[in-house]
Amino acid sequence: MTEKLSAAVREFIAENFLFRADAELDDDQSLLESGVIDSTGVLEVIAFLEQTFGISIADEDIVPENLDSINNMTRYLASKLPATAA
Repeated sequence: MTEKLSAAVREFIAENFLFRADAELDDDQSLLESGVIDSTGVLEVIAFLEQTFGISIADEDIVPENLDSINNMTRYLASKLPATAA
């Protein structure tokens, strides 16, 4: 199921932040360091994750270890969702 989570996150990032059709994004690539998203983008990602997956992201969870790459977001989502959903 983590593949579905990863695909959903990747699709959101691609549709909302990658403006070149040929842009490549590695799943471990830092979205902030590579300039894919900025601080406003982080807020957009948080809103997407909360709305799409029905979770609430606490302020203390808004750290790069949870939200700075597709893999980090996928791991974070898997930890927040019930085992049957993840």
